[in-house]
Amino acid sequence: MTKKELATKVVDAMMAKDDFSNWLGIERIEEDAGRSVIRMTIRKEMTNGFDIAHGGITFSFADSAFAFASNSHGRKAVSIETSISHTVSLKVGDVITATAEELSLNYKIGIYNVTIKNQEDKIVALFKGTVYRTSKEWFAD
Repeated sequence: MTKKELATKVVDAMMAKDDFSNWLGIERIEEDAGRSVIRMTIRKEMTNGFDIAHGGITFSFADSAFAFASNSHGRKAVSIETSISHTVSLKVGDVITATAEELSLNYKIGIYNVTIKNQEDKIVALFKGTVYRTSKEWFAD
């Protein structure tokens, strides 16, 4: 199996049990070893009292891309540190794309950047995450 095929198989397994990512309406665009690109549309129930997307929505969206990228090598990885900077507010109907890219990977730790852009290709949020890579494999074969 190629690295890309393994990444797709892992994300398939993750999405099958990920009710929150499914509730967000995440569309998978690309997955590969250490990389994930996803897209979603902001809905009314995702907004706060200012009629803009709640910060937790963009955080969760970035966190999903981060999870897919960091698990794509076939070893189970869990978040140990994350941060996000929101640069542009989002409204109902905005379509956002998250691109997660691996910055550093060793046996136990992986570091990832996630850039979120809107439909106008403007950066709306920047996310950074670190994972602990367990010794557990996604698939025994």
